[in-house]
Amino acid sequence: TPVAELEPVSLLGTTVKRASLHNANEIERLDVRVGDFVFVEKGGEIIPKIVGIDFSQRKPDIKPTNFITHCPECNTELIRKEGEAQHYCPNSLECAPQVIGRLEHFIGRKAMDIDSVGSELCATLYEKQLVKAPADFYSLTTEILSQIDRMGQKSIDNILSGIEDSKKQPFERVLFALGIRYVGETVAKKLAQSLLHIDNFQSAKFEDLTAIDEIGDRIAESIIEYFSNPSNWYQINILKQSGLNF
Repeated sequence: TPVAELEPVSLLGTTVKRASLHNANEIERLDVRVGDFVFVEKGGEIIPKIVGIDFSQRKPDIKPTNFITHCPECNTELIRKEGEAQHYCPNSLECAPQVIGRLEHFIGRKAMDIDSVGSELCATLYEKQLVKAPADFYSLTTEILSQIDRMGQKSIDNILSGIEDSKKQPFERVLFALGIRYVGETVAKKLAQSLLHIDNFQSAKFEDLTAIDEIGDRIAESIIEYFSNPSNWYQINILKQSGLNF
């Protein structure tokens, strides 16, 4: 998501330094350029947003904004799906912020609820290549965790205990934790109630999925895409062996 960096300005009691530009279409619509003077307001009196450009103050040498073509993290060429405004990096299995984001989602309160881990530890575990995918959490040991600086035995015990307790989460929470695009909590619950077992996702056809309440075309396509990827099944099988509820 593109973000505008602003010269700090006081607005409704806070200092605003950044504002979302949403997507390439919005940048083009506003014709916003680096060096412009912009009009900023708070949407709902909370979220800063750029609502216009002061063209009278635009310098003649300011160039139009060209949206980036490659991921700033891993340099993979970005894609934009038909009918969508957002650009995505398709390198989801190796692009660092995406992997760390998936780990954070997996341990989240509404997913596996491993509150002894946390976002900062997710990033550290990935940076040290100790956890590269959610399934790796279940291979962690005292010996592995002791490689992390300033990690005491009590913290290690809490982490391992939290990971062990997460194995009690119901299927719908595990399904949500997998991080399938467009599959939120409610959709995960509907899918779990309808398909009953993870293996049934392998044979589920498009029409089978769209027949389920609240499952539209876009969600069905995303589910089929996810479960047709052998690397996703590899991770699921490791999670199965680790004792998660499928």
